[in-house]
Amino acid sequence: MKRTLGAVLLVLGAVMLIWTGFSYTRKEKVVDAGPIQISADKKKTVNWPPYAGGILAVAGIVLLVTPGKKTV
Repeated sequence: MKRTLGAVLLVLGAVMLIWTGFSYTRKEKVVDAGPIQISADKKKTVNWPPYAGGILAVAGIVLLVTPGKKTV
């Protein structure tokens, strides 16, 4: 389980380092006056700092290289 989580964190961190955000469009009502409705496309962006991806990648590497629980 620990190795799987480490691999996921490593991949997610690498992806976050490569792509620092994404954008999408959303329709929003501008005017709603009875039967007349006017909508406009609004562009929204989601950004995260590059160090967040670095932290996740380092955490994934730590989980991958540390030894697991030893049973005696």
